[in-house]
Amino acid sequence: MLVCVGSIAFDSVETPERKVEDVLGGSAVFFGLAASFFGPVGLVGVVGEDFAEENLDLLRSRGIDTAGVERVPGRTFRWAGRYVDDMNVRETTNLELNVFGDFEPTLPDAYRDCDYCFLANGSPAIQHRVIDQLHSPKLVLADTMNHWIADTRDDVLRMLERVDGVIINDEEATMLAERRNLVAAARAVAALGPEIVVVKKGAHGCLVVVGDSVVPLPAFPLEEVRDPTGAGDCFAGAFMGYLAQAGDHSLATLRRAALYGTLVASFDCEGFSIDRLRDLTLDEIEARRQLFADMLRL
Repeated sequence: MLVCVGSIAFDSVETPERKVEDVLGGSAVFFGLAASFFGPVGLVGVVGEDFAEENLDLLRSRGIDTAGVERVPGRTFRWAGRYVDDMNVRETTNLELNVFGDFEPTLPDAYRDCDYCFLANGSPAIQHRVIDQLHSPKLVLADTMNHWIADTRDDVLRMLERVDGVIINDEEATMLAERRNLVAAARAVAALGPEIVVVKKGAHGCLVVVGDSVVPLPAFPLEEVRDPTGAGDCFAGAFMGYLAQAGDHSLATLRRAALYGTLVASFDCEGFSIDRLRDLTLDEIEARRQLFADMLRL
């Protein structure tokens, strides 16, 4: 089983095209929906009293296990952001941690025996707590962000020593490595502990570095980007979902996982919140995979 520990939230997003308020979001939600195309996934997170049961029903309808989602008194985590002209640049306009601020994840017994685990963006203290509860996973990957790297760098570095890989963006990679060149930065991050380093570059694709191998992959070209919120979490979900389905993390499998991560992330960008993911099918993903392969054929 694949397990993801992350946030479950209500998002408010503003773009030049549209504004939506209090729509379903959070790293665990986007991750879970993306991973569900490839196999079973369990979510660990926390919601407040204002979180409608129908939202959990939606996740369950996609085969996502919510036994690890805890409901506690208070309000659910809320995030608001704005994209102006450059859809690669996001400004956070409001952040309310609410019940997520005191989140102390406790994994159900069945989750502790999982083979694959993803630690979505969160405090390194939470990530360490989750790792402590895992019995003998095959593969643990993590995300982090510039806030944790700047304020709790030592804890982040200790976390990197305990995981098998990281999926981070280009800013986080250069900040962690203190190197500007992305290939050099990814290698420097790998030297801190993780065997697998995936650097997300937004509209410019991604970079997978494993040992001496460097695998670059462009983003799928979209004519229109409506809302890129959650795209990075979708990439991680499809990436980990494919690895769990394949049952190995050879270089060939990692290449394929990055491809599916890129494809599912591209679909996410075509709609607001989880709108595009809600009705997305595996057949559509496979059709886009073939189209992308034809585009890249030299």
